[in-house]
Amino acid sequence: MCGIVGYLGGRQAAPILLDGLQKLEYRGYDSAGIAVIRDNGIEVHKKAGKLLDLRQQLNGYMPESTVGIGHTRWATHGRPNDTNAHPHLDCQGRFAVVHNGIIENYLTLREWLTSQGHVFRSETDTEVLSHLVEEFYMGDMVETMRRVLKKVDGSYAMAVLSLDEPHRLVAARHDSPLVVGLGDGENFLASDIPALLNHTRRTYILEDGEMAVMTRERVEVLDRGGSPVEKKLFIVNWEAKQAEKNGYDHFMLKEIHEQPRAIKDTLSGRISPDGREVVLNEITIPDEQLLKTSKIFITACGTAYHAGLVGKNVIESLARVPVEVDIASEFRYRDPLLDKNTLVIVISQSGETADTLAALREAKRKGARVLAVTNVVDSSVAREADDVLYTWAGPEIAVASTKAYTTQLVAMYLVGLHLARRRGTLDAGETAEIVTGLRKLPDKVTAMLDNGKDIEEFARKYCRCENAFFIGRGLDYAVAMEGSLKLKEISYIHAEAYAAGELKHGTLALIIEGVPVIALATQQALFEKTVSNIKEVKARDAMVLAVAMRGLEEVAKVADHVMYIPRTHQALTPVLAVVPLQLLAYHMAVARGCDVDQPRNLAKSVTVE
Repeated sequence: MCGIVGYLGGRQAAPILLDGLQKLEYRGYDSAGIAVIRDNGIEVHKKAGKLLDLRQQLNGYMPESTVGIGHTRWATHGRPNDTNAHPHLDCQGRFAVVHNGIIENYLTLREWLTSQGHVFRSETDTEVLSHLVEEFYMGDMVETMRRVLKKVDGSYAMAVLSLDEPHRLVAARHDSPLVVGLGDGENFLASDIPALLNHTRRTYILEDGEMAVMTRERVEVLDRGGSPVEKKLFIVNWEAKQAEKNGYDHFMLKEIHEQPRAIKDTLSGRISPDGREVVLNEITIPDEQLLKTSKIFITACGTAYHAGLVGKNVIESLARVPVEVDIASEFRYRDPLLDKNTLVIVISQSGETADTLAALREAKRKGARVLAVTNVVDSSVAREADDVLYTWAGPEIAVASTKAYTTQLVAMYLVGLHLARRRGTLDAGETAEIVTGLRKLPDKVTAMLDNGKDIEEFARKYCRCENAFFIGRGLDYAVAMEGSLKLKEISYIHAEAYAAGELKHGTLALIIEGVPVIALATQQALFEKTVSNIKEVKARDAMVLAVAMRGLEEVAKVADHVMYIPRTHQALTPVLAVVPLQLLAYHMAVARGCDVDQPRNLAKSVTVE
């Protein structure tokens, strides 16, 4: 959500800022802008719409300056227009601010600043920051920033330019990510690593309460009290080309095809040499505490929440401990019953999801132990959790998550098997069977991706539908929810997922002639019941696309179309079943002419509530 870039050095800033913003487009945004320091003042260019609209407004013009900041905004306070776009200036145009997050007390601050004579131009909460800087500035930007931050309630990653201190850039973070890139005679700032990779791999990842004071030659990190912080250098170990399309039409399609590699990487080093057991050295829960664990909570948002639903089924069936799954935005507000015998698993691709981070902190506050499952090393949830299990999906650029989801599923299997072994609830033979199945998943996903033409043809045929329904039972229902989310978020088709057994409790009222129903039937034990549910919707003239496991060909007698997944252990079917649903959503969106990688109103990393 939103993107920040900053630069000071010997090169022209504007092209670097625009290139950095382009690398952050995946985060979701509805306006873009840059500000640079010139001899005669701060020059700002900003425009509602895509970055392309800003480039067209510039029409090839690049203001000459070696220091600047840029921003892509996702509207929260005030509609997306040119005026509300960042950067924001103070009354006299001496300070420019970009900001991710939400200033919760902005109305109170705005009223007070207005009473002091400040004039506001936008509807945003961010503009109070530029006026606060103006109000408190007494010749030292660092001290000014400290005074500003004492006044502010909410979340922020922010950067400030000062015409009075043109060779210094000051930035701060609280609950929103911010990364400093270290160069030679130049330094960089960004809200995510892809914006830096063309220039440096040497980074400082700021933590909550930290401030970066940047010049061309050095970067100093301070805490809230102004004392220096000794930062650990983080070297980015993935290539810039991993964040490029590499010949694919869209990032989403590239990331779907990267899933075999991502699954293999997530399993790497976590299977015993004989290939029969899971080895998770990352989880350091003492045996005594693990045996006393009476309940597990899984909390996450969106796609990660759907991975948690699969995790619940897997952990309960393997480790025989009750599991409850909560949407993170609801978790802390219902005063959950947690104690030292509770394990909380938080799942977040970015590791910066605001609601998930808040849930983690609530769990810690109540004494629970927290295990984080995340894709980003040294992210906020990784730093604050007791244990971390990384999903090695690599950078995921498309807003609609694909490879992050499948690696989260793999993480749930690893956790379930690890807990089962340590609790003594699964025999060695079944453990080895599931582990063997996990090791075969990459090849099976590859085989499915090599045979996706039928899905593309189906998508072209039905892409003009305005409603679609997904049904399934057990693990299939959890996957149906993810399939529904993928379709609605990138194709804008109204899609809903229902437990197939609930059809007669209301859903059938929505089934009419020609409406597509995607029916998942991969579970042998529930197959006959799911077939009965398919017959129910066919009796109402629905068009049924079934997803079934090889060997369950009976489904072809009742469905209009069938997509088969390779045979695997019943518990592992979600990893395979979701692949055709991802491809279906992708091809539907392409056929409808939608912006696949940047769907409207959505952001990749939701860093505000």
